[in-house]
Amino acid sequence: MAGKLYGLGVGPGDPELLTLKAWRVLQSVDVLCVPKSRAEKESLALSIVKKAVDKQFDILELLFPMSTDNEVLARHWDQAAVQVISELRKGRHVAFITIGDPMFYSTYAYLLERIKGSHPEIEVETIPGVTAFAACSAFINEALTEGEEKLAVIPAAYGIEELKEIVKKFENIVLMKVNRIYDEVVQLLREEKLLDKAVFVSRCGYPDQFYTTDLESLVGKDKDYMSIMIIRKAGWRRL
Repeated sequence: MAGKLYGLGVGPGDPELLTLKAWRVLQSVDVLCVPKSRAEKESLALSIVKKAVDKQFDILELLFPMSTDNEVLARHWDQAAVQVISELRKGRHVAFITIGDPMFYSTYAYLLERIKGSHPEIEVETIPGVTAFAACSAFINEALTEGEEKLAVIPAAYGIEELKEIVKKFENIVLMKVNRIYDEVVQLLREEKLLDKAVFVSRCGYPDQFYTTDLESLVGKDKDYMSIMIIRKAGWRRL
């Protein structure tokens, strides 16, 4: 009998934000699938699990390169599915761990599509996790939306032109992975007179987490991958 696959969100960084259900499932699985963007890079998801769960796992590293080439990406997703199915066929229970939530901008969705498409008989359970933007909102003690406000959550790395249109249409905006085009975003906010309506949050959930409303002070400086910007046109009440 094949093992069971779990898609498991481990939260944004703080091991105490791992859900009780995720913690319980981790006690029962045999293999952890660890997605990595390059072979030498340490897995943030795995570091969270190690702090929360006192157990030795078999680790299956799955390489998903940072690429915009769909053929390259599809080839790695296909290979990852083959590797995971091989473990499941041995009767082993497997957890694919991911920071945040497994259904929110996660490579897990591509793996799930392939496994359910080629092996529908395999049992799969997805365990949601705390998203980074939800943790950031809690960290700064500010609501993401109120009343009838509209919220857009987008990966900032995909371009400043699209962001210009989104800024016009939505009251509140969350920019994921803003580190790559931070300076361009600050320039746009300057032009739209929204600099005082934005907050930058870095490494939320980690011991060195911080936030600032002084966006100008970080222009030209390196930013961590775990970076988010929240824009609230109505302004901040408690910051």
